[in-house]
Amino acid sequence: AATVTGGLWLVPVSPDIQAEASAGRVPTYQGQPVWVGQVAGDTLAVVGLGLTDAGEKVLLAADGSTLARATIGERAYAEQHLTLTQTQYVNPDPAQTARFEREAAEQKATYRVYSMLDNASWPSFQWPLQGRVSSLFGLRRFFNGEPRAPHLGIDIAGKSGAPVHAPANGRVALTGDYFFNGRTVIIDHGQGLFSMLCHFSEIRVKAGDSVTPDSV
Repeated sequence: AATVTGGLWLVPVSPDIQAEASAGRVPTYQGQPVWVGQVAGDTLAVVGLGLTDAGEKVLLAADGSTLARATIGERAYAEQHLTLTQTQYVNPDPAQTARFEREAAEQKATYRVYSMLDNASWPSFQWPLQGRVSSLFGLRRFFNGEPRAPHLGIDIAGKSGAPVHAPANGRVALTGDYFFNGRTVIIDHGQGLFSMLCHFSEIRVKAGDSVTPDSV
């Protein structure tokens, strides 16, 4: 499959690289550590690519040497035009902007914590909620005709109060009630791999809790 923006770059690595990663000496992509382990019987470094990552990119070994190079193709994502009656989400005022910036910094700090949870194999992800997919990842969004950041998640339509399950084994890294995301849970699956679940009516877990797909 082609390696494209918003997708995954799968890089075969040696058992020595995996052993180093298990000891905390991990490959990096654009200054960030990447997940290394077994995927369907292969030893791979799994790189999550941003929506603006088109072009020549490099994966570095822990010692700074070049581990792999790739040309990332530009994927064309569809557009989504939304009409919002709550205009604060289109043009936040200074206080709302300051709140968003504080919350974004808190979430980014959570993602920078690199934990060594037990995930030598790629987690078996499951849908956290059964329902209609109402919005796909990568959509170029327009709010009331104004361009905004692309959609960085997947929206699943569900009834208020419906139980939502962890998509894979992990540990709750952060919970909060945020300006854009609403009530949010971030789950750490280890080695820089996280899930963010948003728009809850109620949160029943707290930071530090272990969760599985069988838990709510």
